[in-house]
Amino acid sequence: MSTPIPRLILAGLSGGTGKTIVSLALARAFERMGMCVAPFKKGPDYIDAKWLSLAARRPCSNLDPFFHTDEALHALLKHRSEGCDLSLIEGNRGLFDGKDEQGSCSTAELARKLDCPVILTIDCTKMTRTVAAIVQGCATFEPGLNLAGVILNRTAGERHRSVLRASIEANTDVPVLGMLPKMAANPIPERHMGLLSDQEYGSDRGGQKALNILAGMAEQWLDLDGILAVAENAPEFLPEPGPLFAGAAMEKTVRIGYVDDAALWFYYPENLEALEHAGAELVRLSVLDPTPWPKLDGLYLGGGFPEVFAERIAGNREVLAGIKSMSQAGLPIYAECGGFMILCDALECDGVRHPMAGVFPATTTFCPKPQGLGYTEALSLKDNVFHREGTLIRGHEFHYSVCLDEGMQHLDFTMKMVRGMGAGKGRDGLLYQNTFAGYNHIHALAVPGWAPRFVAAAQTLKRG
Repeated sequence: MSTPIPRLILAGLSGGTGKTIVSLALARAFERMGMCVAPFKKGPDYIDAKWLSLAARRPCSNLDPFFHTDEALHALLKHRSEGCDLSLIEGNRGLFDGKDEQGSCSTAELARKLDCPVILTIDCTKMTRTVAAIVQGCATFEPGLNLAGVILNRTAGERHRSVLRASIEANTDVPVLGMLPKMAANPIPERHMGLLSDQEYGSDRGGQKALNILAGMAEQWLDLDGILAVAENAPEFLPEPGPLFAGAAMEKTVRIGYVDDAALWFYYPENLEALEHAGAELVRLSVLDPTPWPKLDGLYLGGGFPEVFAERIAGNREVLAGIKSMSQAGLPIYAECGGFMILCDALECDGVRHPMAGVFPATTTFCPKPQGLGYTEALSLKDNVFHREGTLIRGHEFHYSVCLDEGMQHLDFTMKMVRGMGAGKGRDGLLYQNTFAGYNHIHALAVPGWAPRFVAAAQTLKRG
């Protein structure tokens, strides 16, 4: 049975062309019109996804052909779109940019897999007729791509906009769906890993003022009716996808804590849902708040910005000591990137050494440039409570810190990096007791055994 899902992808020619700002503006503008918008982000990304969820006032899911099978992509889009008026997907990097020269796993590939029309955002700074050539080239570069419209960004004035529109209309069949002026200032500032977190956004808590400013810009400068028509003209969705998670949801028998505060908040919603589906009651925690934690059967430490809050985390000795005690007691603890940094002996920032939980005798240091960036493939070298030996785990990494070599020869690494940097020297996945930590991020739908094994380990320890 076919399903109508009004949908579109907002793409760009490269990173930094303004597609995130346009995506946020459209999500909030349509939400202000009373529409239910299902937001999605293509590729491995937490920050843009968080802002999209704020703009649409609904959780944002990530879609990526590298992580997800075609069946998982269809299931995610279908289930997250149920009851919504519009599914809005923000692309990543350039439209045809993927993990190799063929553009594998690109935004264009995702558009073809989901039979989804594309609206291209173009930075028109110091260009006029050349933009028409770019549009025409993108429209015909790959068979099967439905380039349904363009949004022209950073235009200089009415004369500039007039020449741009006339050139595109005279030389292509692609409609212009809006032209945005240059912004005096970005209402959502950036830092080393992308947009500033909404949790650190000063008096505008949650960035609501900034999002409403962007919505007003969209209402003034973009053809919202035309953009909505593009989405509504998307083909009906085939085939009918299966469920997100295998089997029936289990009774909740264990409590797994996860840190969700300004320091650590990089979690795919499906990872948390997978744990709940497998039988976990989730408890939200903080490494910044000195409030004692409740009794737990397991702990999940996601990524984030521990380097920004290193002094506060280091001063929260009771919580750090509690984490080490849980690890020594054999509770299953899974830590990704920022969580891994907190489990080490220390975190160095700007020459200052901040003591952390001390589960692993290693130090991480924050660097001015990325130390690991992109898709990863990691081979599990030994059985542990999270991964079976021989499992090839697809994930991603994006970290500015590096794990120093001192003492690393004595550490137990459980993963060989087939693709990516990991903790260094082709290794990742430190293991102590049932504590697993590394720079690799995973998505639960790409590693379906992770959540059931995590919960089963917590159940075994609780019974024992």
